[in-house]
Amino acid sequence: MPNHPLNPTAHGAFFLVGPTAVGKTEVALTVAEACHGEIVGADAFQVYEGLDLLTAKPSREALARVPHHLVGTVPLAEAFNVARYLEAAQAAIAEIRSRGRLPIIAGGTGLYVRALTRGLSDIPPASGELRAELASTPLPELLERLGTLDPEAAAAIDVQNPRRVLRALEVCLVTGKPFSSFRQEWEKQPQFEGVLLERPREELYERIERRTHSMFAEGVVEEVRAALATGGVGPTAGQVIGWREITALLRGECTQVEAIGAIQQATRRYAKRQMTWFHREPMLIPFSLSGTGDLARLIQRAAAVPR
Repeated sequence: MPNHPLNPTAHGAFFLVGPTAVGKTEVALTVAEACHGEIVGADAFQVYEGLDLLTAKPSREALARVPHHLVGTVPLAEAFNVARYLEAAQAAIAEIRSRGRLPIIAGGTGLYVRALTRGLSDIPPASGELRAELASTPLPELLERLGTLDPEAAAAIDVQNPRRVLRALEVCLVTGKPFSSFRQEWEKQPQFEGVLLERPREELYERIERRTHSMFAEGVVEEVRAALATGGVGPTAGQVIGWREITALLRGECTQVEAIGAIQQATRRYAKRQMTWFHREPMLIPFSLSGTGDLARLIQRAAAVPR
């Protein structure tokens, strides 16, 4: 899919993005209700069916207040990627706009937001054999090979995310070009309307800690146990923060206190990476939710988006 400074998908939509636990759900609901909008999820894990507590999915009451799209629509066992997301999100946005309503893109997966605003590079998929070979290769060896083929990508990539390392190396091998050269195509600044929801770090971390405790109090361990009993999760859904920790708890490999601490730490790190990603998007206007954030001003921005 070619990239254009004005992506037709991004035009006529309003983006509400931010780190996990910042409070995107309630803000999106408020803006949608005030602006005759509908919410299109931009979360790599809330798109899955089930694991509602673990993925901090909007409650049933929230889903009833405003129509939601791409929330709880993909079976847990299915692999899901940015190309599938882009196709589904584009269809949802077009359908919402056809009814004269405002699509509100709400979520924290930066790759999904960037695909909607900048498009995707036309990278051919790898063969099944190559993908299987790379998937069976230890992460240190993948990083070494990537460093040889594309030092720039190897220096910038999230080494805690094996899927991204594998994909970068896959692109190098399939195209014969550095993965970083394709990412550079996204450097052109698109035009779109959106805000980056923020809170002071200490406040955000406190919210993460409270939310983690609430998940356990509300039954997230039983939720994961039930998912395991029905076949578990696929390779993508299994990346959700907390799945590894809670399955370890169920196997008796850690205590609940240790699992909670590990999830809180992983979530804090994830929030930090999200903020780093979104701060690179100059079209996103920072909006603080700390104290008395002026939601009326935010609603006014959203209402001004052409339908």
